[in-house]
Amino acid sequence: MVEGVFFKPKLATQMIEVFKTDVNDKDSASRLIDRIHKTFDYCAANFDLEDCDRILRVKGIRSEREVFTILSLVKELGCYAQILSDDYPSDDNLYLADQRDGAEVKM
Repeated sequence: MVEGVFFKPKLATQMIEVFKTDVNDKDSASRLIDRIHKTFDYCAANFDLEDCDRILRVKGIRSEREVFTILSLVKELGCYAQILSDDYPSDDNLYLADQRDGAEVKM
């Protein structure tokens, strides 16, 4: 090994995803947070039910596939969630068709 040269391991990219939901009570929010934590034990999820958009935040998401899984968990509990877009435009926006009602979810 060359003296003075250090190699830093590459860390996996983790995202914080923010969702607008129709969850309106603490019991439903708790059930959903428990499901997210059981599915992704490395993520931290919380709700802001006082916000007009009843915000769900999930920190530690590692891939877009995990975002889809969270949307599925919300749907399984009979609720709706929509990914809130970032404050800045992105060239690689993805659109997902919600099979239930044909609504688009922007990611």
